[in-house]
Amino acid sequence: MHQDPQTAIITLLNNYFMYDVIIDTDPGHDDALAIMLATKSGLFKIHAITTVAGNSTIENTTRNARYVLELLNLTASIPIYSGSSVPLKQKLIKAVVHGSSGLDGINPKNKPKLTGDAVNRIIEIVNRNPNKILLIALGPLTNIAKAIIKKPSVMKNLKGMIIMGGAIKVPGNKNRVAEFNVFVDPDAADIVFRFPVKKTIVPLDACNQVKLNLDDFRKIKDESLRKPILKMMYPYIENIYKDEGVRTALMYDPLTIYSIINPLACHKKAYDIVVETKGEHTRGMTVVDLRLGEGNPNTTVVERISESKFKKDFIGILSRM
Repeated sequence: MHQDPQTAIITLLNNYFMYDVIIDTDPGHDDALAIMLATKSGLFKIHAITTVAGNSTIENTTRNARYVLELLNLTASIPIYSGSSVPLKQKLIKAVVHGSSGLDGINPKNKPKLTGDAVNRIIEIVNRNPNKILLIALGPLTNIAKAIIKKPSVMKNLKGMIIMGGAIKVPGNKNRVAEFNVFVDPDAADIVFRFPVKKTIVPLDACNQVKLNLDDFRKIKDESLRKPILKMMYPYIENIYKDEGVRTALMYDPLTIYSIINPLACHKKAYDIVVETKGEHTRGMTVVDLRLGEGNPNTTVVERISESKFKKDFIGILSRM
């Protein structure tokens, strides 16, 4: 069967290359899909999933992460370590689109099994694997900032960070200018953005352009995933419509995973970015230096991701038996 060039490259990567990663996350409907995409792709050696409060409480996000791994039959393969229950300096402001459980439509009943050691585990894994670990951040950056504060010399040995967060040239989804993850803990984001390791962000600029509907999810051939995904997506789409005025499933965190799976589908540009921590109207703003010839780029920004390529590959990967 003939493959187009990009599909052939992804197949080659699947056969000969694997990313060593930690996924720091706050599941969340889109986080759940991101974990599914990462594990089913076969491209990632996931050393750990670490959880943080954000979309919901630490109890809910940890329980939801365990539910997803149970769904994937991976509880014995991937450890889950729970982390921060509140931001560094702010009160926790939870998301509304994920419902009271964080996975509205499913509402898992399993136990969260909190360990409280995510920060130490991140440090340990990076220390054991210098210059190998790609840290994928899908929630507020509290755990990662704490690890940087505690052991900056170890955290400098990260291979890099891929962060779902920020709004560069588009409005925010939590206030006029701020994306949710950065808004929830701007102090942590400020620490992370200032830290001298390679960083890539997938901001709202890219995420707002890729929209899936229920018919897209119905195309997933693996029934063991399709059924629970559809249960999750009904309320998720309705909640997004009530909160943001668009009746669609926005794919924030799966797109962050996909930017690693298929970099050829992404348009990227380097910018110098700082985080606003104190502004009355601009808390959590990712402030970009857009002056020509000014600034020293500290972050690669994924500005666009092909919607057609993402849909094709997302459905295809989740359909694998």
